[in-house]
Amino acid sequence: MGTLLRGPAWRIMGSTPPVLAGGRVRHVQSSYMAEEELKGDGKSNPVTEKWSRQLYPEHTPTSTVQKILLSAGSALMSLYNPYRHDMVAVLGETTGAVALRNLRDRMSRDPEGFQILQERPRIHTSTLNFKQLRELPDGTLGREYVRFLDVNRVSPDTRMPVKYVDDVELAYVAQRYREVHDLMHTLLGMPTNMLGEVVVKWFEAVQTGLPMCILGAAFGPFRLNTKRIQSLAGFIPWAVQSGLNARCVLSIYYEKRWEQSVESLREEMGILPPPEIKSRP
Repeated sequence: MGTLLRGPAWRIMGSTPPVLAGGRVRHVQSSYMAEEELKGDGKSNPVTEKWSRQLYPEHTPTSTVQKILLSAGSALMSLYNPYRHDMVAVLGETTGAVALRNLRDRMSRDPEGFQILQERPRIHTSTLNFKQLRELPDGTLGREYVRFLDVNRVSPDTRMPVKYVDDVELAYVAQRYREVHDLMHTLLGMPTNMLGEVVVKWFEAVQTGLPMCILGAAFGPFRLNTKRIQSLAGFIPWAVQSGLNARCVLSIYYEKRWEQSVESLREEMGILPPPEIKSRP
């Protein structure tokens, strides 16, 4: 079977490839950026310099005060309308620095996760061969992932690029989390309705420690009706236990696992068999 991954092995967040330094992946600044830093009167303000430089193409440098304002505003909007994915994305980026560093460290200690940090693969339509994925046998990760996208009419391209993370490597970790979210739905067997999203957020909150996931897990149930809250009560223990048991979900090179069965990958990762759930709009 031909390759299921198209394009370069990694899509850079900046303009130069990562290199190894002290056992950890680091990003080398481009010569252009280095030249820009040498311009001017030779003086710099370390307080403003840290957040005033653009570190990768989509990066929007922000100060601490700006991040606090963005966090507060995006949190309110996310609670008011959980389907405002742009606000959810901003909240995740402006509040997740500590969690992203922990995730990066967990990935760097895992051989497969370390390879991901080196190669920085991306999941979107330009890197996936959907025709071949649809031809895979039922039950394989690739076939079930594409089925999930088709049934729910979603695309991996809808994931917003990271903007407010002031570190190239951590920005990639945040982007990777964002792009494997639909794979979490696939592995957990959860639909995209509010109940399914809340269940996934409970799993992700335990797995990642991202404040945005914790907030979604804590406040998401308030948007469910009584019947679905009763259903959620049966899923939360499973989601939490699976999150605690499972290997770091960002340390799985999913692009190399398309032909593996979902069942065997769940077992390998430590995800417990999911309870049944009826998909409702």
